Amino acid sequence: MECDRLLFSGHAIRRMQERQIGFQDVLSVVQQGETVLEWIDEGEPSRLVLGFPRGRPLHVVLALRPAQATCLVVTIYEPDPGEWTPDFRRKVRQ
Repeated sequence: MECDRLLFSGHAIRRMQERQIGFQDVLSVVQQGETVLEWIDEGEPSRLVLGFPRGRPLHVVLALRPAQATCLVVTIYEPDPGEWTPDFRRKVRQ
């Protein structure tokens, strides 16, 4: 799905500030990243997108709203290497 509009939740904005993640980094992941997981949450399709802006691994969680061609950035974070496989595509079973 293409995102004609990209919206940010308040949570995502706070996390971006806390984690020093810039808007351009998020945009890069959304536009060029790889979807590593898809699911339905509260009736909306959601996805986890992985990207490496400036070499930094980042996960962006998106809620998709196809009817409006809108994607909501729910949160963004740098995946913990202890919780993810070395390629950051799958969670390590604990």
